[in-house]
Amino acid sequence: MARPTSLPRGIWAPTQVFFTHDADELDLDTIGRHAVRLARAGVAGIITNGSNGEAVHLSRQERERVTRTTRQALDAAGFANVPIIAGASDQSLQGTLSLVRDAERAGAVAVLLLTPSFFRWAMSPAAIESYFTGVADASPLPIFIYNYPAAVAGLDLDSDMLARLARHPNIAGTKFTCGNMGKLARVAALVAASEGSGEYLCFSGVADAITPALAVGAHGGIVGAANVFPRACVNVYRLFMEGKMDEARTAQQQLALADWALTRRAIPGFKAILSKYHGYGGLPRRPVQPLSAEEEELLFSEVEDMANFEASLPDFGQQ
Repeated sequence: MARPTSLPRGIWAPTQVFFTHDADELDLDTIGRHAVRLARAGVAGIITNGSNGEAVHLSRQERERVTRTTRQALDAAGFANVPIIAGASDQSLQGTLSLVRDAERAGAVAVLLLTPSFFRWAMSPAAIESYFTGVADASPLPIFIYNYPAAVAGLDLDSDMLARLARHPNIAGTKFTCGNMGKLARVAALVAASEGSGEYLCFSGVADAITPALAVGAHGGIVGAANVFPRACVNVYRLFMEGKMDEARTAQQQLALADWALTRRAIPGFKAILSKYHGYGGLPRRPVQPLSAEEEELLFSEVEDMANFEASLPDFGQQ
């Protein structure tokens, strides 16, 4: 078994999920339309059923429908070249593998997995490694490790563990939502120095660290801000890769300011901005509450400059 070599570098968008007016049903048309808009903007790939996609509030059947709808919409719009990685996290190894098989049927080419955390007391380093290697041994798709301590009761995988897991040929990379650039640098260096087949991809998990991550060996970013400012995120990546460091630094600084406004409001904030600037967004699924009118106005004032800059940029996508 060898790692995949065809997954592109760049900015990947962990997409929002959208519901009908009362948030009881999936809004499949909007899910597909949103994915196509991001592909046109130039994202390298799409992540479905992640934390931004409210996966913990979706049924197993809904998760599969989100990925299938996204794949069908991209194909129909001429973006068959834009791959999908699906979130497939569950609290057990068996449950995770069931979601992985669903993701494969729905058109995903890889899966993104959080560390199980409900039984926090049981998640020793040995248990964590056993979980990821067990999934990787049996998974029909390559897996990416999603290191997001805030979402998993503070469990934060260190660089030694990530480097050991990277030796598995069916573990294809890590999303560093821990924001630890030193850790990313160590993993990138250790993986580059080791023997093995295929490329192990390291991604920044936050938009305010795209250029720092690239500087220490990342291959791009999987960033929630790409839902609302996809061109701006792609622009930062392109400027850095073109060696335009002064421009990249300025663009990163401005994106970091807007990303902090988004981070503080999370999913309700993303949806409020999409509603204002693109005419869709709607409500998060309960118990998450939408922003108040006052909170929305404050958010809009904080991201106005970035929204205007986003509108001034061209689409970077290639059909």
